[in-house]
Amino acid sequence: MRIAITGATGFVGRRLVQAVKADGHTVLPVGRGAEVPEAEAVVHLAGEPVSQRWNEDVKRRIRESRTEGTRKLVAGMGRLERRPRVLVCASAVGLYGERGEERLTEAAPPGKGFLANVCREWEAEADRAELLGIRVVKIRIGLVLGKDGGALAKMLLPFRLGLGATLGSGQQYMSWIHLDDLVGMIRFAIATESAHGAWNGVAPNPVTNAEFTRQLGAAVHRPALLWAPEFVIKAGAGEMAQILFFSQKCVPAAPLAAGFQFRYPDLGPALRDVVS
Repeated sequence: MRIAITGATGFVGRRLVQAVKADGHTVLPVGRGAEVPEAEAVVHLAGEPVSQRWNEDVKRRIRESRTEGTRKLVAGMGRLERRPRVLVCASAVGLYGERGEERLTEAAPPGKGFLANVCREWEAEADRAELLGIRVVKIRIGLVLGKDGGALAKMLLPFRLGLGATLGSGQQYMSWIHLDDLVGMIRFAIATESAHGAWNGVAPNPVTNAEFTRQLGAAVHRPALLWAPEFVIKAGAGEMAQILFFSQKCVPAAPLAAGFQFRYPDLGPALRDVVS
């Protein structure tokens, strides 16, 4: 199978490229602004990083890279003589906004705020591919745990120095997924003809920030007893800090119903694998 991938050099993209090549498929990286090649499947991962201090220009780039980038990608697929059978498009659990202890399946409505609006518009652009007869799967990705990048890479040094800290109250839920499971979910979505619509790209067992802090400290064999007040984090990170404090208790109801099996459904083993 020929698989076109945007964002192929990113944290998730690099691992996906390795995995699909190992499966025997041909990978066609798609650069920014490049035409979509003829392929049986397209995976859309490209987008401006969210983890940076936001200002109006950064927020514009975050929105446009996802909405306009997806719109152009779908338009490019429409111009092909032989269109892809499936589009797997990244989205994010940011769609749900602040939700406290509410259990969030894919049927939950979008929340409010900047990221929720971006994700809603992003998914709407991906859905346009259905009008072209292309099957669409939108994977709402949570915190991705991997060895060579992502948010965890920034956490590891302070935790290994014994400076791990609970953020704010620590009661906000974190929806996470091991990188290998996310890559496996994308591959499963490509291969499974019945897969369609929104999927929560998270492990089945979300945890609070306090529990995540405790388990990461245990994984690196260091105490994690410190506390970082919310106002201090927000003073340093600005509006972007909301992604650290919004509570999103997401569960992957759709992938599980489709038959996807997680290698790392629980946080402890996932963290131990990553930090080993």
